[in-house]
Amino acid sequence: MTPFKLNSIDHVAIRVKDMQKSIDWYTRTLGMKAHKFKEWGEYPIFMMRDKLAVAIFPSNPNIKNSERLSNNIKIDHFAFNVSLEDFNKAQEYFVSLGETFVFQDHHYTHSIYLKDPDKHTVELTTLVVDEDKFYN
Repeated sequence: MTPFKLNSIDHVAIRVKDMQKSIDWYTRTLGMKAHKFKEWGEYPIFMMRDKLAVAIFPSNPNIKNSERLSNNIKIDHFAFNVSLEDFNKAQEYFVSLGETFVFQDHHYTHSIYLKDPDKHTVELTTLVVDEDKFYN
């Protein structure tokens, strides 16, 4: 057991060939709304419906699909939502385990990133702005 709780999957980040085609598909097919946050620049585009999100990033067409660590079309990472209290507990816990992680301030959220044994990127993220303003 860990000293912190995971609330839910927060988002899945994907790399796509055609940003607009993907935005249109997620809007039309799943009823998601595109959100572009100025503090994050051109991307990711967050496709959101309620508190569910897909973060869309452009692929790198100059990298071959066979390259294992490419920025090509793939799932980039997955994120678990945690409360701010549990976010802090998780960092303390990871330090106690000697687990390496990276902290990032994303203006609206704070995140820590870890690598699983197969080098998949796992994110724990917590909202640091008003929930109603972010999700609406």
